[in-house]
Amino acid sequence: MSKIINIGIDLGTSRSVIACDNGIRTHVSSYVGYPKDAVSSRMLGKEIVFGEECLKNRLALNIFRPFMKGVLMHSDDASEHKEEYKKAKEVAKELLMHLVELAMADEDQSEKIILRGVIGAPALATYNNKQDLLDIADGILDDVMIASEPFTVAYGLNIFANALIIDIGAGTVDLCRMHGTIPTEEDQVTTFKAGDHIDEIFLELIKEKYSQANFTQTMIKKIKEENSFISNQEESVVINLPVNGKPTPHDVTHELREACRTIVPEIVTGVKHLIATFDPEFQDALKQNVVLAGGGSQIVGLHKQIEKYMKEELGFGKVTKVEEPLYAGANGALYLCKDMPDEYWDQLREG
Repeated sequence: MSKIINIGIDLGTSRSVIACDNGIRTHVSSYVGYPKDAVSSRMLGKEIVFGEECLKNRLALNIFRPFMKGVLMHSDDASEHKEEYKKAKEVAKELLMHLVELAMADEDQSEKIILRGVIGAPALATYNNKQDLLDIADGILDDVMIASEPFTVAYGLNIFANALIIDIGAGTVDLCRMHGTIPTEEDQVTTFKAGDHIDEIFLELIKEKYSQANFTQTMIKKIKEENSFISNQEESVVINLPVNGKPTPHDVTHELREACRTIVPEIVTGVKHLIATFDPEFQDALKQNVVLAGGGSQIVGLHKQIEKYMKEELGFGKVTKVEEPLYAGANGALYLCKDMPDEYWDQLREG
């Protein structure tokens, strides 16, 4: 007899998340690092480092972030970047292996275990993007299926109809309308102004305003994640940045607000498109049930800003946020994995 463990996985641009039906849920930042030399290797005591440990020791490591804009780097232009693409796939495989090892740490290793997994992908992922995920999972998972990330979010929330999901990640914003069936390409929209875009704009605005300050993109990303907001009512955001080595207060309230706002127009354009092209009898139902997921959903005031735009462009709109933005996608992928009949997995393996 074999023990079957179902797994939901979100290999994200910024964070990678796993949820299993053995009760384990965990996540790591999507960084993989390798010691630069013998001294680095001796200091770290290991030949590969993952997640936040990479950032803490980044001066001693060659660090890789295998995913960009929600997919494996160079997935759609591999022939032009053969070595970089090969390395990205190798690194992504190590990252997935690490996640699975964390999830299986308490399992009886003498017992035969079959791992079934559903991996989330951006809403409009290409054939190459999906094939890359299958290749990465090969040899790690026994059976694997790729599913749209906003669809997995909806599935995990038991939202199957009359809803519009907006999954805001670091690399992409994926929108998907739910109407009681598996969504098609026409039901989904992907935009690329997401968390990384906010980081880039925020960085440039601070550089422009405070040219004497010293800071890195890693510092800016952390500041954004701890303070991001979009409304006008929030308190000032004042941070310490070194100037000639001395920590100095800098007010970045305006810059952070403006950077966060840059993702809204494309989101609302996507919302408008999915509603305007839907069955007119059910358009109002979609407007009443817009759900924000992903790390970006936690930007303070974002849901109100989207509602404001929807009122101007579509008459009205009601936007809510998921309770577990980090795990919503992986949870839904797990439920989808568990609900797939055994015959499906058998056919998948045989095919």
